[in-house]
Amino acid sequence: MSLEAPEKHVTYGTAGFRDKAKYLPIVLYRVGLLAALRSRFLGGKTVGVMITASHNPPADNGAKLVDPLGEMLDQSWEAHATELANSQSTAEQNKLLDALYSKFGVKHDSDAKVIYARDTRESGPILVDALASALKSQNAHATNAGVLTTPQLHYLVRAINTLHMPGHESYGVPTEDGYYKKLATSYKKISTLAPNMKPVSVTVDCANGVGALKLQQLAPLLEGLVEFTIANGDVDHPEALNENCGADFVKTNQRLPANVQPVPDKLYASFDGDADRVVCYYTSNNGEFHLLDGDKIATLAASLFCEQVSNSGTKVDIGVVQTAYANGASTKYIEYELKIPVVFTPTGVKHLHHAAAKFGIGVYFEANGHGTVLFDKSTVDSLKTIDIGSPAQKQSIDILLALSDLINQTVGDAISDLLMVLVILAIRNWTPAQWDSCYSELANRLLKCNVRDRTMFTTTDAERRLVTPKELQPKLDQLMKQYPQSRTFVRASGTEDVVRVYSEAASPEAAKEIGDVVLELLKEYA
Repeated sequence: MSLEAPEKHVTYGTAGFRDKAKYLPIVLYRVGLLAALRSRFLGGKTVGVMITASHNPPADNGAKLVDPLGEMLDQSWEAHATELANSQSTAEQNKLLDALYSKFGVKHDSDAKVIYARDTRESGPILVDALASALKSQNAHATNAGVLTTPQLHYLVRAINTLHMPGHESYGVPTEDGYYKKLATSYKKISTLAPNMKPVSVTVDCANGVGALKLQQLAPLLEGLVEFTIANGDVDHPEALNENCGADFVKTNQRLPANVQPVPDKLYASFDGDADRVVCYYTSNNGEFHLLDGDKIATLAASLFCEQVSNSGTKVDIGVVQTAYANGASTKYIEYELKIPVVFTPTGVKHLHHAAAKFGIGVYFEANGHGTVLFDKSTVDSLKTIDIGSPAQKQSIDILLALSDLINQTVGDAISDLLMVLVILAIRNWTPAQWDSCYSELANRLLKCNVRDRTMFTTTDAERRLVTPKELQPKLDQLMKQYPQSRTFVRASGTEDVVRVYSEAASPEAAKEIGDVVLELLKEYA
């Protein structure tokens, strides 16, 4: 393949590299070069590469690296990835690569292991070929895991590396089947512990993506406890991916996806294209749409963990991590009703994950439905060794331990998170409407706007306030004073060449008006 400069500058950000697929073969080749180096730098541990563009349109694609415990690439390496990917020639590429090997004291002939997978996009095979070519050139031991969800690749990376890792309990059998069996075993165990657990059925909009394939493989192992009806499961037509469906569509438009005919008061869910996001929803008897997004999932999870920790007789610090996109009503509910501390971070899973890991049990969900619950190792160890004083205490401890296995500890996972939601609703014996009634969300809008240079928009206070353009934040402050319980902010997207606008207020009309005014203010930057 040609090893010249990419057709446009690319940046390794929150979601790795992401752009139109036509620009990416050379980028994927260089991702392969860096992946081999990363593995060698880490003593030959297996690293992962996931080829996906998640909720983006079908013409896009991307790639991100996965570190040995299933984490996102160490942030300090993002600049190396960006510099290498934008090399202007083969000679410059090789010079940069050699400099990195020298910088990190890594030998070119040391062991390197890389496992990679892709979603169902039409451009996937071409990018796989580019990646594989680079790994071959580096004499890396490469494993093609085929078509997977993003969370499944994260699972495999962690499972492979913890299989014989001193100080780490094996995360699971390092195969795709091992992933399904771990989820199914945990779900079935909880069903024996919770007297309210009954078989459930749920319709899942899979965004015409990989999640449709994987739900079908999981379902038989749940032995009738969960019946999945799949909507938008057309993986044979890649051009349909995320088209009028999927988690991002439902969250952004706050309405039903295509091909879902709802039964009132029944739970529905939508995944995104690579199945690392999930949002839920239902309709009332009058046909009104009710969204149960990442904020609702976070509060549902946090409430159950509070209850179970209290019943377990252990002292575990629980925390919730949110971003600027979190609905203000959810934050108040967590802090004042559940009495759990809330930490805010910039947008991006790497920031939330890091903050959540500081708690004994850390709950993090972006409002878009991307999130998980992290159990600190010391928390799990204490739950396993505590002296049991009563059957009720044992039940809570067993439920917490089973949930720690059910919930993907490496990254947000639509399949795992949906099973968690079903478990909690069953334990609580709640309908979707009862879940929704815990608090009333403030009305909100999520918009995006094309600007001539998104990099001119810089922020502070966990992205809730603009630093530049410096003249814009005072105008936003003045705008917010005009509407009760209102909030708005502008930030540059990490995945698209746009800026994002969030508006929130006591009424839908006010939220719309605020958003419209902000869009008008942004016209001078177009």
